[in-house]
Amino acid sequence: MSNPYFSNDPYFGESEKARKQRASLGVPAVPQAGQQQGYGQANAYGQQSYGTPSGTQTLPPVPGADQLENSYRMPAASAAQTGRLTYDDVIMKTGLVLGTIVLFGAFSWWAPAALGMPGLQVGLMIIGLIGGLVLGLVNSFKREPSPALILAYGAFQGLFMGAISSVFEARYPGIVVQAVLATVATFTAVLLLFKSGKVRNTPKFQRIVMVSLVGYMIFSLVNLVLMFTGVLDGWGLRQGPLGILIGVAAVILASATLVIDFDGIQKGVMRGAPARYAWSAAFGLAVTLVWMYLEFLRLLAILRGD
Repeated sequence: MSNPYFSNDPYFGESEKARKQRASLGVPAVPQAGQQQGYGQANAYGQQSYGTPSGTQTLPPVPGADQLENSYRMPAASAAQTGRLTYDDVIMKTGLVLGTIVLFGAFSWWAPAALGMPGLQVGLMIIGLIGGLVLGLVNSFKREPSPALILAYGAFQGLFMGAISSVFEARYPGIVVQAVLATVATFTAVLLLFKSGKVRNTPKFQRIVMVSLVGYMIFSLVNLVLMFTGVLDGWGLRQGPLGILIGVAAVILASATLVIDFDGIQKGVMRGAPARYAWSAAFGLAVTLVWMYLEFLRLLAILRGD
C-alpha cells in the first residue's frame, strides 16, 4: 500500500500486526456481511449477554421514568461530537495537504523566472525531492499522525512537483493541465466504482497489488541505475511501445492503490478511529495522488516525445 498507516494501524489495517494491536486496545473489528453476535458474547455495553453463566454481579441502578423519557428525546451524539473519525474530517485534512502541495508548487514554478534565477529551479527540485522522501518515510512509519510533519511533507513535495512540472511544461506545452485532469478524472472514477461496490479490496486483490508494487519498485530502481550510469539514455527502458505499456500499467497500479486507501478509510470510520487519524488518511491519499500525477506526466511526455 502507499501508506503503511493503513496496513499496520489498528483502525485502518488488516495485517497481523494491526489485528494484535486491535486486540490489545479493544478496538472492534468491522463486522462482515451477515455476521451476528454469537450467544454468550459480550454486548455493546461491555455487559454479559443474557444466558451466559456468571458469578454475582452488581447491577447498575434502574433509571426513573423521567430520566428515560429525557434520554429518548435527546438526539444521538454524532461521530464528530464523540471525537471519532468522519468522512468530513478526511476530506478537510486531505484538502489542507493538497492545498499545501499546490501552494508550494506554485511558488517553485514561478519563483525562478520571477527572480531571474534559473538555477533556483534545480535547487528547489532537489530540496523538495530529498525533503519529501525523508518526511514521507518518517510519516509512514510514525505510530501517531503528526499534522506538522504531514504538512511539511506537503510543502517539500510541492517544491518538487512545481519545479519538475515547470520543466515538463516548457518542453511539452499544456502537458501539466492534461496530467492534472487525468489524475482528477481517475480519482473520481475509482471513488465512484468503490462506492458502488463494483471494486472491492479483497485479500486476493490486496496481495496482487502488493506483489505488483514490489515488482514495479524493483524495475524503477534498475531503470534509474541504467540511466544514471549512461547504459541507457532518455527514459531508459521506458521508451517506445514498451514505455507506454509500463506507463499504463503504473497508472492502473496507482488506481488499485487508491482502492486500498479508500477501503482503509472506510474501516477507520466504521471502527470509530480517533478524529486525529484523518491526518493519516490525508497523507496516504496525498502520496498516492502525487504518484499518479507523476505517472501521468511521464506517460504523456512519452506519448508526445519525438
